[in-house]
Amino acid sequence: MDDIPGHNRNSAYPYHLPYWQTGLARTPMHATDLGMINRRWLPLNALRAFDAVAHNLSFTSGAQALHVSQSALSRHVISLETMLGRKLLERRPHGVELTEAGAILLPAVRKSFDRLEAVLNEIQAGERGGRVLRLHVPPTLLQQHLLPILRDFRREFPDILVDVFSTHGTGLPTNDIDMGIVFDRPSVDDKVTDLLWMVRVTPVCSPTLAARYAGTSLQDFLAANELLHVKLDGQPRGLLWTSFCRQCGVFTETSRGLAFDTAIAAVQYAMAGEGVALADIDMFSPDIANGSLVAPFGDVHEDGYGYYLKLHPEDLADPAIAVLRSWVIARFAAKAVERQKPLPADR
Repeated sequence: MDDIPGHNRNSAYPYHLPYWQTGLARTPMHATDLGMINRRWLPLNALRAFDAVAHNLSFTSGAQALHVSQSALSRHVISLETMLGRKLLERRPHGVELTEAGAILLPAVRKSFDRLEAVLNEIQAGERGGRVLRLHVPPTLLQQHLLPILRDFRREFPDILVDVFSTHGTGLPTNDIDMGIVFDRPSVDDKVTDLLWMVRVTPVCSPTLAARYAGTSLQDFLAANELLHVKLDGQPRGLLWTSFCRQCGVFTETSRGLAFDTAIAAVQYAMAGEGVALADIDMFSPDIANGSLVAPFGDVHEDGYGYYLKLHPEDLADPAIAVLRSWVIARFAAKAVERQKPLPADR
């Protein structure tokens, strides 16, 4: 089959519309011929083709995903580019790359198709039409603070279902989501962004290790123990320790020691009795309060990273997303009061 499934290959319409759409007005081939694009001539199959190629960054993989030939897929992508008057993909010898226009279009296309698919499946299965929100949360924040927030939200709004995704790293993940909490530095993009909190870090370790080195200086303490790192995308392993030591006037080799994908893994390793982690004092305040984790020094500094709530501007009008956003912001605002507690005293 040389075309996307569902097409009428003998159709006279430029985008090979399926048979049930052949009564609609013919789609012009260039945006300048039709002015503003509206749903009467949305090239749905061309958008499916673009989605498949852009998601896989390959015409071969995209064609396999849709069970069509590469030539058919290429024709649809070209027709979409022609209609928009913009290149969406750059063809390379070993694959394709998204252009700036393609990178803007892809998230909207994926989200639209995902929502259509979900609703159609609900209708077909006769399920109750509860709203499902897809929320991304970094693993450490999820386990340390967000689980009770989500529990209370579900009790208050049982009709709004939430699918939670959790990946390590900084910034938003590539998979389609409705809302994301990200661990990152401040940045400017096209998302609606709310700061939930800025990270304040301090060295933490087990009570046993803290007792063993009681009375030593911060520099001697760090020099004598293994440093535990949290890996950050595209950054050297010792970045956070280097920044902290510079703020404290401490000089030590900061690239040594183990590195972990998540802060909670590094802290758990430290709690087991080995090594010193650089941890957010607010994130791990319950562990410090119950004595399973010790922050033996009063040196606490912001490291430039924070937790931000992000969503697409067009989703602000979605009632379910608006409710969840307000709920999360309110709960973290309440936690901000707790951040006013006294910091650990110098030894």
